Amino acid sequence: MTDTPAPTGRVGEDVLGIPRTIFEPEHELFRDGVRRFIEEEIAPHHDQWEENGKVSREVWLKAGAAGLLCCGVAEEYGGPGGDFLYDSIVLEELGRSTFSGPGFDLHSCIVAPYLVRFASEDLKRHWLPRMASGEAIGSIGLTEPDCGSDLLALRTSAVRDGDHYVVNGAKTFITNGIKGDLILLAVRTDKDGPARRGISILLVDADSPGYIKGRTLKKIGLKAADTAELFFEDLRVPAANLIGEEGEGWRLLTSELVQERLIVAVRAMAACEAALEMTVDYTRDRKAFGQTVFDFQNTRFTLAELASEIQVGRVYVDRCIELRHQGQLDMRSAAMAKLWVTEMQDKVLDACLQLHGGSGYMWESPIARLWADSRIHRIYAGTNEIMKEIISRGL
Repeated sequence: MTDTPAPTGRVGEDVLGIPRTIFEPEHELFRDGVRRFIEEEIAPHHDQWEENGKVSREVWLKAGAAGLLCCGVAEEYGGPGGDFLYDSIVLEELGRSTFSGPGFDLHSCIVAPYLVRFASEDLKRHWLPRMASGEAIGSIGLTEPDCGSDLLALRTSAVRDGDHYVVNGAKTFITNGIKGDLILLAVRTDKDGPARRGISILLVDADSPGYIKGRTLKKIGLKAADTAELFFEDLRVPAANLIGEEGEGWRLLTSELVQERLIVAVRAMAACEAALEMTVDYTRDRKAFGQTVFDFQNTRFTLAELASEIQVGRVYVDRCIELRHQGQLDMRSAAMAKLWVTEMQDKVLDACLQLHGGSGYMWESPIARLWADSRIHRIYAGTNEIMKEIISRGL
């Protein structure tokens, strides 16, 4: 499918020195299974998915059967009964594979935790088994056409009408927007009170009348990822589908942003390691002016600098994964992880693409895909400018 295969070693083990300590042998066995799944079920189809602008529903069902979805969901709700360490392995392997299509991370690590922590028992028992099996694909609706990181400015309204809320508005840049079967929808239930107390979260069935899926959005990267506009016209949502309490949406959203920002850092970290591994391999094989590209001092010094920064970033991200697994990661530390790793990632991927020369600019090259796909990480889950604001408040 591509001229240069994605790296095949453990994450970071081929070119970095400090061993990782957060995973047990059973986690690494799971990693082997995730890697096989990517090679057998994602790699052969990804080119076509990029042409289509979305992945097949079949791969979701196969991922569910393989236990790759909603790893942290308990068995009583149809999940694998694992923990965040298993979820992080899926994130890492997808991050390093150069195949960006499946929106498993948002589905498993963002949408499912809201249901686990805040949804009613009825909603959990109805949706979580279907999410874990891949039968139901989850999405989250935060961003609107007129507001990005400023969630307090959202305008999508939900007006109580008996046992329902009537929703009107629009969302954009919605991952899994076309294939999605359910969405966690941030709405304004009180337009007159304090902005933070006016936001609520509704769980919406995408088959509901008034739920309108717009166009699939074309992006610089993530070409196989399903990203869409959504519109809501007098959409009636049962009041029983409220997540948490009315007016509690802002608190719930901010509580889960810790994990959302960490998963961006986890994927970005894996992309950096993959880029370094494939660039070391490429420069050792590529000949120029009678020697390998690696033999030039500039190449070796560039790679040495990148390897050092990646190793330092890996140690910090692993510590954040460990803290999240223990339920102790705070907002500021998660913001630091996202800020540091995604800024480093841009430097790493740009330098690695440069060392690939002209072949690195071709779309069939894995480094080109990593470079294009990973740029969104400085924007996802709150822009890096927002991360700096969060960090600065604690100084």
